[in-house]
Amino acid sequence: MKRKIGLSLITFFFFIAANAQCAMCRAVLESGEDQSAAEGINDGIVFLMAVPYILVATIGFIIYRKYNKTDNSENID
Repeated sequence: MKRKIGLSLITFFFFIAANAQCAMCRAVLESGEDQSAAEGINDGIVFLMAVPYILVATIGFIIYRKYNKTDNSENID
């Protein structure tokens, strides 16, 4: 269990530092003098990429909890 949590944390931190620009976007934005626009575009791409993964993970967790819930009503004496 600890190994899974550690692997998840490492994956999460690598995900945060990822450069998400495609080659065309990078070439256009690097040719300009203002690098804040490139950073803004990169942050926007990472945000748009993260939302579907978070939604799928949340739905998966809810389904997991629903099917692995223990039924305490059968253990009543």
